[in-house]
Amino acid sequence: MKKNLRLNELLLEYKVLEEPKLKQALEQVRKSGRTLPQVLIEEGLIKEDVLISCLCRHMRIPAVKLSRYQVSEKDVKIIPEHTARHYNLIALGLRGSSLLVAMSDPLNLLAIDDLKALTGYDIRPVVAKFSDINEAIGRYYHHKEKTAEEESFKEFLKDITEDVKVVSEQEQVDIGDVIRSSEEAPIVKMIDALIAEALIKRSSDIHIEPYERDIRIRYRIDGALQEAAVLPKKIQNAVIARLKIMSNLDITQRHVPQDGRFKVRLNEKEVDFRVSVLPVSFGEKVVLRALDKANLSIGLERLGFLPDAREKLQLSVQRPYGMILITGPTGSGKSTSLYSMLSILNQPEKNIITVEDPVEYQVEGITQVQVKPDIGLSFATGLRSILRQNPDILMVGEIRDFETADIAIKAALTGALLLSTLHTNDAAGAIVRLIDMGVEPFLISSSVIAVAAQRLARRICFNCREPYTMPQSVFDRLNLTKKAEDITVYRGRGCEKCSNTGYSGRFAMLEIMLVTPSIREMILKRCSSDEIKKQAITEQNMMTLRDTGIQKFLDGETTLEEVLRITSRE
Repeated sequence: MKKNLRLNELLLEYKVLEEPKLKQALEQVRKSGRTLPQVLIEEGLIKEDVLISCLCRHMRIPAVKLSRYQVSEKDVKIIPEHTARHYNLIALGLRGSSLLVAMSDPLNLLAIDDLKALTGYDIRPVVAKFSDINEAIGRYYHHKEKTAEEESFKEFLKDITEDVKVVSEQEQVDIGDVIRSSEEAPIVKMIDALIAEALIKRSSDIHIEPYERDIRIRYRIDGALQEAAVLPKKIQNAVIARLKIMSNLDITQRHVPQDGRFKVRLNEKEVDFRVSVLPVSFGEKVVLRALDKANLSIGLERLGFLPDAREKLQLSVQRPYGMILITGPTGSGKSTSLYSMLSILNQPEKNIITVEDPVEYQVEGITQVQVKPDIGLSFATGLRSILRQNPDILMVGEIRDFETADIAIKAALTGALLLSTLHTNDAAGAIVRLIDMGVEPFLISSSVIAVAAQRLARRICFNCREPYTMPQSVFDRLNLTKKAEDITVYRGRGCEKCSNTGYSGRFAMLEIMLVTPSIREMILKRCSSDEIKKQAITEQNMMTLRDTGIQKFLDGETTLEEVLRITSRE
C-alpha cells in the first residue's frame, strides 16, 4: 500500500469508486471550487461512512464525532475562518507543539502545508464528517451583528414585498399577469434598490437564486459572496420578468438559458450590467455582472502590480508586434488588465480590433466583434476575417483551441501586436499549454514576447487595520530571512465599512515572464514548465505569484491567509 496517496488515488486503490465517476467528480471540483469530499457526498457518488472508513484505515488515524467534542473558541480561531471553510477543517486544540485538526480530507497535503505556514504549528489530522465540520464552523465562528444600514435595507425590502400582489406559481403562468406585476411600482422600486445597494457596496455580481420556499439575493464583494436579502417566493415570477424586460430578453422562454444586458446611472456614473438567466430546479437563476466603465482607463499603475512587474508589462506593450498572454482563472481580473493595456495603445493612428465573448465594455475608438458560435462566428473565424481589416493591434478574448492559437500566432508574426488570455496556473504553464494544443514550438518562440499570470487578492480594510505579532516559526516556514519582531504585519479587525470582513477592495498580483533568447531555446527543446519557470526566476529575477503575495503581506496590504488562499506552493 502506498503511503502518500491523494484522496482520488485512494478511492481507486480501495475500489470504492469507478474511474469514470471519479473523473466526473474531479471535473465538478475544478468547475465549482468545492472540495472532493463535498462533491462525492453531495452528488451521492459515495457514502460518507465508506469514505471515512477508507481514510481511517489507510492513514491509521481516528475518526471523531464533533458533536461530542468540547473545543475552546480560542483554539478554534487559531485557524482563520476563511481557511477553515476553504479546506473544510476545524482546529480541535493544541497538543504540545502540534495542532489537532479535524479534516474531511486529511490527505490534502496542500491544506496541511498552508496550515503549518499560517499557524506555525505541526498539524495532526483526524477525520470527521464533512457535514459535522461545516456545522462546527458555523457554531464556533460567530459573525458580528448586521450593521444598521443592512438592517434598514432589509426592512425596506420587506415593506415593498408586502405591497406586491401574488403571481401564479403554477407551471402555466399567465404572461399578461406577470408583465403587469413586473411593471408595478413596488417591484420596480425593489429591483432598483437591490442594484443601487450592490453598486454602493462595490459588488461585482448580483445573484438572484430561487429555492423551494424563497428567493436568495447574494452580492459578490471583493470576490466573496455575501447574502444580501431573502425575498418571498410569491414575487419570483415578477422579479425575473422585470429583469428580463430590462435586458430585452424573451419573458415567455422559461426553459432555455438567455443572455442580455442593460445600463444604469448612479450618481452621474454609468454602469453596464451583463445578465445571464439559467433554468434551475425551482425557476430561473439570474446573475447580473456589473461592468464599470471607470475600470477601462484605470491604468496599469493603479492595478496594484509591484513596480518591477508593471515596468516589464509596460515595456512589452510598447513592442510593435508579437503576442502578450495573460493567464489565470475566471474572475482574476484578466479582462481589466487587457483593457488597461488597450487604453494605453488606443491612439487615432492605430487600428485596434477585438474579438470577444461577450463584448464586456464598449470602447470608443476600438472596433469590437462579438463571437456568435450559433451562426459560425467563433474566435477563429472572427480572427481570420479581421486579419483582412489591416489591424495594428488585436485583442482575442481567449485562446481556446488550436485553430485560434495558430491564427493568433501567425497574426503576431506578420506585424500585429496581439493580446489574449489562457487558463493556466502560472506564466510558464502557458507555453506548455500552447504546445499541448498542437502549436509548433518554433512558432511560439518566435511570436510570444511575454506571459503574465494574474490573481486578485483582497486588500486589508484600512479603516479597521490593526498590527499584530506573527510567530518567528511562520517566517521560518516561509523561508524569510527577516526577524518577526522587526516586521509589522496587519490584519483587519472588522468594522461597518467592510461589513465585518476585515477586507475592503482588491488589487492584482502579477507574475510576468519575458521570452528571452535562453527561454526561446528551452521552448524549442520542449522543456517542462517547471524548467522554464526556474530559468525565468534565475535569469530575470521573476517574482512568482506566491513571492508577490508575501511581499504584499509584508507591506501591510493583505493578510498571509489571503496569500495562501489564492496562490499555490512553489
